[in-house]
Amino acid sequence: MSDRKRYQDKKILVTGGAGAIGSNLVRALVEAGARLVIILDDFSAAYEWNVPVLPGVMLVRGSVIDDVALKRVFNERVDLIFHLAAFFANQNSVDYPERDLLVNGMGTLKVLQYARLSAVPRIVYTSSSCCYGTEAPLPLREECVSLHLTTPYQITKMLGELYANFFAHQYGMKVVNTRLFNSYGPGEVPGRYRNVIPNFIYRAMSGKPLQITGDPDATRDFSFVGDIVEGLLRAGQADPAVGQTINLAAGREIRIGILAEMVNSAVGNRAGVELVAQRKWDTRARRLASIDRARQLLGYQPSTTFEEGLERTVAWFREHWELIRRHATFGEGLAAQ
Repeated sequence: MSDRKRYQDKKILVTGGAGAIGSNLVRALVEAGARLVIILDDFSAAYEWNVPVLPGVMLVRGSVIDDVALKRVFNERVDLIFHLAAFFANQNSVDYPERDLLVNGMGTLKVLQYARLSAVPRIVYTSSSCCYGTEAPLPLREECVSLHLTTPYQITKMLGELYANFFAHQYGMKVVNTRLFNSYGPGEVPGRYRNVIPNFIYRAMSGKPLQITGDPDATRDFSFVGDIVEGLLRAGQADPAVGQTINLAAGREIRIGILAEMVNSAVGNRAGVELVAQRKWDTRARRLASIDRARQLLGYQPSTTFEEGLERTVAWFREHWELIRRHATFGEGLAAQ
């Protein structure tokens, strides 16, 4: 475990704190003794019923592009920012590229500007494994990104990293860039633009075949949200992490076809799978992270097996099924982001 005592009595801002990763991070920060955890979220992709109702948590409804909301949260003189807010993810950005640029580009720039003006001691920016694009070799290492990016989301998440690096270089701000790989776990409501695991579980619990886009032999480095949160907590406190870009992942590949079989088995769904057309932007057949740098700089070691993580996620779905069924919205396409 990280030395969570370093979070005691701190004021911490979590943008996007009502989302799947954010809500779990907020709980962990409260448990670590933070005096105040501020959630800034516009609920464009989150739900109030999923927000932790805990002492010391303050919810501000607003966007990272809204100056009024930003002035409200930065007025609290926070000690640390976890910038998770984003317009998620690939297909969403293809459908709405201007919104993607506004939130992921301008929103990140605004957060960094306000952080500088408020002299915030440290910022952890959450980027994405999508930044590796099509051509970076496996295992994906932080220094080997590709400029062959195929969605606006990939472009703007890399843009956020570049802005963070600029503020670190120009103004001496303490910034840590983290690249997250396919997080899953309790807290993520399924939907058209969500990740493959919650969408698979939703369809399985609804008795429908699981839709696999493209190749069932494609792989992803699925990372349990609890391990991602642990990595973020370490990134927020480890001095060697400042100025670095660090993968947070499980460091293992799971085939999409095997995932579908595991989900159907866990839920007892006999509807099987069906193959649907691969999206044009989905050009990366395999995704596997190197987590050597996270181990070295953070002492990070993911501890949740995929089987255990999937079991806990299915249990969360069953516990919250009526709320999930009420709020899950789908159009065309249910594949991995």
